[in-house]
Amino acid sequence: MKAKHMNKKKRHILKKSVASVMLLNVLCMSAVMPVMAAADNSSQMLTANATTTKTTAAKAAKIPPVDSLGLDVRAAILMEASTGQVLLSVDADKAMPPASMTKMMTEYIVAEQVKQGKFGWDTVVEVSENAAKSIGSRIFLAEGDKHTVKDLYIAMAVGSANDATVALAEYVAGSELEFVKMMNEEAKRMGMKDTFFINSTGLDREDMPEKFRPAEDKETVMSALDAAILCRYIVKDHPDFKEFTTIQSYKFRPNDKAPIINYNWMLEENKNITNFKSYAYEGLDGMKTGHTSNAGNNFAGTAERNGMRLISVVMGTDSESARFRETKKVLDYGFDHFEVKQAVAGKTKVTGWEAVPLKKGKETTVPVVTDNAVSFVVPKGTQNLDVTFKASVTEADKLVAPIKAGSKVGTVTYTYKAEGIEPQEKTVNLITAEEAEKGGWFRLFFRAIKDFFVDLFDGIKNLF
Repeated sequence: MKAKHMNKKKRHILKKSVASVMLLNVLCMSAVMPVMAAADNSSQMLTANATTTKTTAAKAAKIPPVDSLGLDVRAAILMEASTGQVLLSVDADKAMPPASMTKMMTEYIVAEQVKQGKFGWDTVVEVSENAAKSIGSRIFLAEGDKHTVKDLYIAMAVGSANDATVALAEYVAGSELEFVKMMNEEAKRMGMKDTFFINSTGLDREDMPEKFRPAEDKETVMSALDAAILCRYIVKDHPDFKEFTTIQSYKFRPNDKAPIINYNWMLEENKNITNFKSYAYEGLDGMKTGHTSNAGNNFAGTAERNGMRLISVVMGTDSESARFRETKKVLDYGFDHFEVKQAVAGKTKVTGWEAVPLKKGKETTVPVVTDNAVSFVVPKGTQNLDVTFKASVTEADKLVAPIKAGSKVGTVTYTYKAEGIEPQEKTVNLITAEEAEKGGWFRLFFRAIKDFFVDLFDGIKNLF
């Protein structure tokens, strides 16, 4: 009887042990399958960076060749301001004398200094010998004269006054030569590859006061492309530029017999001015003219219509009026044949990249979206955009919870191609769409067990 009781007890213990093991297996296996699926999905996401068609394309509108415009210029360019896309180019990367378009860089640096709080528009500047001796376009400043930064800036931007320009340059940097160093550094930062400055005004070296000429026997040069890049920086970083560039006339001193007249005949406000109304252009509000005997007549213009801003540069025309006539051809080409369309909205999910793997999180993945909208310049009338994309997660190994919403996890590059326009690319970040909390120790413990079995099954599977 005693032996029978002992056998019965052993069988009970064995059944209990087997049941416990089976329960543990069931618990583990029930969690393994979702993880295996998640692992498979994660693998797909981390390798799903092949180019994929985003939308169906409509037949692109026909863009006429640039030659059909009959431009009479040494160089020209047309750029869309928000994207930087070049829409027209004629010897645009050729370094040439820019004349007073040089002053755009002086304008940019002075405006930056004011923006940074280094001085104000009401700060008083004392005129130096160098400024007073400047020739060409000027407001006849005398050494020792005192004027505000704002008055001098208006004289420079509106009347292209060389003496006012030098006075500002010297105030900012202590000397014009030191200011020129700042100009060339800024040009390099902006990506202006075919530009070199010798002064703040654009005057030829021989026209500078001899005492203040640079030692190097060089001249200021700038390409049309670089002028457009510089103009774009002004538009983007100082959208208040219009407060100065649209001034039609300005009385510099109360006793001046005549005001400074804006050299930009194309200002839209000039449509009611008898002498200029034939040149007035809808939406045009800047930017800078230039003329020397070596440079010819130049003009960097910018105009906005229906939410699209264009930047045009023409260089080397044969007269004052010609630079505006040629600019009209260039701008008309842009507004008549192109428009900006949004291809992808901001905070958009990317197919195949809806979520990325997450370590030590409450969840095993975190959803991701694009951080910004993507727009392209397209032939006018285009309904659907042929957009492709290529995405990649560059921070995959670093995604450990907790992670804040908006954290960068990778990038996606969109590409747009259409007949008659250069291919365009725009890269935006992939960011986490929500906050990812850290998982509790109990959850992470059982996830580790599940991961162990996933690895075990993978190992067994690979044996066969």
